[in-house]
Amino acid sequence: MTFKLDKSTQAFAEAKQHMPGGVNSPVRSFRGVGGTPPFIASAAGSKLRDIDGNEYIDYVGSWGPMILGHAHPAVIEALTGAMARGTSYGAPTLQETELAKLVTAAVPSIEMVRMVNSGTEATMSVLRLARAYTKRDKIVKFVGCYHGHHDSLLVKAGSGAANFGVPDSPGVPSSVAAGTITVAYNDVAGLEDIFSRHGQEIAAVIIEPVVGNMGLVLPRAGYLEKVREITAKYGALLIFDEVMTGFRVAYGGAQAAYKIKPDLTCLGKVIGGGLPVGAYGGRRDIMELIAPAGPVYQAGTLSGNPLAMTAGIATLRILAEAPEEYYRRLTEKTAALCAGIRTQAEKFGFNLQFHQAGSMFGMFFSSQPVYDYESAKQSDVEAFNVYFHAMLEQGVYFGASQYEAAFMSSAHSDADIAATIAASAVAFAKVAEYYKNK
Repeated sequence: MTFKLDKSTQAFAEAKQHMPGGVNSPVRSFRGVGGTPPFIASAAGSKLRDIDGNEYIDYVGSWGPMILGHAHPAVIEALTGAMARGTSYGAPTLQETELAKLVTAAVPSIEMVRMVNSGTEATMSVLRLARAYTKRDKIVKFVGCYHGHHDSLLVKAGSGAANFGVPDSPGVPSSVAAGTITVAYNDVAGLEDIFSRHGQEIAAVIIEPVVGNMGLVLPRAGYLEKVREITAKYGALLIFDEVMTGFRVAYGGAQAAYKIKPDLTCLGKVIGGGLPVGAYGGRRDIMELIAPAGPVYQAGTLSGNPLAMTAGIATLRILAEAPEEYYRRLTEKTAALCAGIRTQAEKFGFNLQFHQAGSMFGMFFSSQPVYDYESAKQSDVEAFNVYFHAMLEQGVYFGASQYEAAFMSSAHSDADIAATIAASAVAFAKVAEYYKNK
């Protein structure tokens, strides 16, 4: 195809006059990789199309929720019927209960669930609940894990914040940040040390069981088991942030794949079928502290919105039909893509780091193992940027940052995978030229 971004360039210039940076979420601005972001006009299956007419094989998938692909017929049909009945009621609906039943049946640790509107809202609410249940104030999080943009957790964050080199955002009160203790991911000794000093003050540990916000980083063997053991020993709650990994790594989330039972779980993305949604849930005795059943207040006008519930129900019903087979095929497809890209990289002598968890995947432009935020930061970001733009120009759309995970969908075909691998050969040639001139 002839790649051009003339209309997107004009659209971006206009957007910057009306929105900070021209976007409503920072990574969309392409500031981390440079250049102009394509303005998307439509999507279907595995493809995106921008306002200039460029078509892309999409491995962003709206940052994870489009596990069935874009505009899946069953989801669109369900939404069409729901819209004809009204878009919001601010009152109970049967759809809320139906989606709650699907979630609690699928996720091993969730006995009750509360729907909200975003992952940020879910993590913010779950921390309030954890503090109320334990009657403790401190929270432990892991350097490079991103749990949304609320004050308690925007401390040494990864993902979009890392792209700008501002892991601690201005505007976060020091008094709030002081209640959050940070430790390196995959560092058992560091976590044990924190608990030995502050164990009786710690309400909860919140963790991405598989990290998707410093690139895709996997837990070392036995690591999650140790986190569970330490929190249980000191009476702190273990919170899995599965906003990204829920229904992605496995049907029951990373906790099902790794056989770890957290006390509370945050969800989002896939459970909304592409519409704005979040949720938090867990043990019944903890969840019954939430108003109106208990004293911990949390509310939302659009929580349990009938459109989001409908899209989520349609999506999860498809996944639930034969989850083992569905996820096996999706995992194999993802592995085939990663293997093909790795082969192309090795032809140019690049020893890159490839990680995969179910249908999530990523690579680091680094010759050293990546197991935490500090090792992730050793990646050659400029080399990634060269690769990213070379792929974009060939019609392959990855996240605009070395520090973002990528996502496979069931709509991706063998032809899509072959085309992506072929494009990587061209892209790695450009990376080789970059190294030559470096």
